[in-house]
Amino acid sequence: MILKNFELNKINFNTHKYFLLYGENQAHIEDVLKKNFKNVLNIKELKYDENEILNNQINFFNEILNSSFFDREKLIIITRTTDKIKDIIEEILTKNITDTIIVLLSSKLEKKSKLRSFFEKNINSICIPFYADTDVTLIKYTQNYFREKKISISQNNINLIIRKSNSDRASLLNELEKISIFYDYNKALDEQTILKLITTSENNNISELIDNCLGKNKFKTINFLNDNSFNNEDCFILVRSFLSKCKRLLRIYEKIAKNNDLEKIFSELKPPIFWKDKEIVKKQLKNWNTNKIKKLIIELNQTEILIKKNPQISINLIRNLILENCY
Repeated sequence: MILKNFELNKINFNTHKYFLLYGENQAHIEDVLKKNFKNVLNIKELKYDENEILNNQINFFNEILNSSFFDREKLIIITRTTDKIKDIIEEILTKNITDTIIVLLSSKLEKKSKLRSFFEKNINSICIPFYADTDVTLIKYTQNYFREKKISISQNNINLIIRKSNSDRASLLNELEKISIFYDYNKALDEQTILKLITTSENNNISELIDNCLGKNKFKTINFLNDNSFNNEDCFILVRSFLSKCKRLLRIYEKIAKNNDLEKIFSELKPPIFWKDKEIVKKQLKNWNTNKIKKLIIELNQTEILIKKNPQISINLIRNLILENCY
């Protein structure tokens, strides 16, 4: 059966266990997967690429059919799905499994797609299409985001944020999170502040500064610190961006322990690591390890607390932390 993406509140996981989320709006799919599946179900999660299943169907069926005492329920997410997996899904449906929810993720599927047709016509499965965003859908998404965060903001500023994000949901979410972080500490927003927070060149400078620090490029790191005039407000963005990149490295280390295929790991990360950043991240991975990055994350959290308590010395605090870790 077909379900519109605005009808997600109708999902009943007791009656439906099989879902196909497809379409060109991958950022929206990821958002729904997190909010309406992972956060709601809170059960053991297993992730597969379609090729993994096609190449080893026996192991996949064993995983589904064998339930342990501690992990009776499972959420299985299958990425990059095509018509090739249709027969396997049909076979699983005949097993009448009640403790496993299966979510298939796919890009745009044509009407003639056998997989799409199967999920649309089968009463035991749900098919949800995700189309490209319009200004109307992004405005509603942004309004809901600020409403949930209890942030008061004018419609003109919402339009400004969407315009500066090039009407791209992934970019928009990134900007909304930065604004939310700033608001947590300052409890005030105006147009000039928003413009400063979402100015592309400044954000790129922050990202490049952190990348060079984690890559142990001490001369470039020092040059970035000297060439850019960061203020107290920037320090919150700096430390949060630093934390985000460190946590990404930690996730990669954890995945490497299970599978040493970096290209596959990079493509499966959310958000994925694109080609222009791959060499930077590879260099960072060589310069750090799991224990060191965990220690740095603790240090960053402590620095964030100090910045909040001592805003007058926030620039010195973050500058010292960056210099200590770029060598």
